[in-house]
Amino acid sequence: MQRSPGKKFLLLAVLVAVGAIAATVWRHDAGGKDGPKPGDKAAAGVPVSTAVATRGEIDLSLKVIGRAEAYSTVNVRSRVSGQLESLAFTPGTHVKKGDLLARVDPRPLKAAYDQAQGNVSRDQAQLVKAEADLARYENMLGKGFVSRADYDLYKANLGVARAALESDRAAARAAQTQLDFTTISAPFDGVTGAPLAYPGATLTADTTDIVVLNEVDPIRVAFSIPEDSLSAVRTSLRNGTLPVQATIPGDKGVPVQGELEFIDNAVDATTGTIILKGRFQNANGRLTPGQFADVTLPTTRLTDAVSVPVIALQSSTSGSFVFVVKPDKTVEQRSVTTGATTADRAVIDKGLQGGERVVTEGQMLLVDGARVRFDKG
Repeated sequence: MQRSPGKKFLLLAVLVAVGAIAATVWRHDAGGKDGPKPGDKAAAGVPVSTAVATRGEIDLSLKVIGRAEAYSTVNVRSRVSGQLESLAFTPGTHVKKGDLLARVDPRPLKAAYDQAQGNVSRDQAQLVKAEADLARYENMLGKGFVSRADYDLYKANLGVARAALESDRAAARAAQTQLDFTTISAPFDGVTGAPLAYPGATLTADTTDIVVLNEVDPIRVAFSIPEDSLSAVRTSLRNGTLPVQATIPGDKGVPVQGELEFIDNAVDATTGTIILKGRFQNANGRLTPGQFADVTLPTTRLTDAVSVPVIALQSSTSGSFVFVVKPDKTVEQRSVTTGATTADRAVIDKGLQGGERVVTEGQMLLVDGARVRFDKG
């Protein structure tokens, strides 16, 4: 059985009317539950953080990666051969200049010293005898009892005795020095490493390492800068000491302050960089040799410059821009010309005035003319 065209049209009209009523009811419910209401945060604007562009003095600086190194490093060795008798340090601890580090078995060298002292005593006795003989023969020569040749012989014997005594005294001093070398002391204040030889080991003079000692207070941080930045560094040095700042990754303390101490005498032709070193006081041991650090080195001071935080800058195909917050809390996308950049601020050469407020967080949600609200800044 087929339905007439009139009935089909009537059924279609009913279905359309029901759908329209349902859509109206859904929109009313949705608007009542989820639609914007007066006072909603979304209606108040995009949440952003801001900062004020400043005008005034600013220090331009380089920020590079450096590595700490010991101010002095020495491989402690024995200056005499022998058996290592004992170690007197705890690995990894601070020692003072002159502190005992190790001792070599002194007995063989003590015996040599005692023998040298015996030779000195013998020579002293022989010298006394030679002086007495010469005095006696000098008296006899005056009376004509001995010949001049005999007298000259005893005079020569006295000279030989004196020379032998001086020689053996020098040998005794050398033996004493060798004996003193069996006691090995720290040459400077520093931190000891792990032992490289243990008691019972046979040491070869000036060859066998016992321990590595690092001087860590003061300490140096070495870093490289591009060769085109070297002239600015040298210009700053003409005005006096150039400060250097080191930030230690993972260290929540304030950056370590030091001063530039060394500029290498040649640029590396392969990398186009030159090595510099900063000197830092390190009494608290925050810097450790071999540790990486972020180094900041000021190069130039600008006296009247507008600057903003680097994170305020955005890029597009037409160049850099910032979002400027206007008094009505809407933003203007404004193109700017940037100059030099410090560690965390960028100099704006054109397009921004001191005192204007720029967006530093939340830019991805903004377009020109958008309304904002301040969560921070």
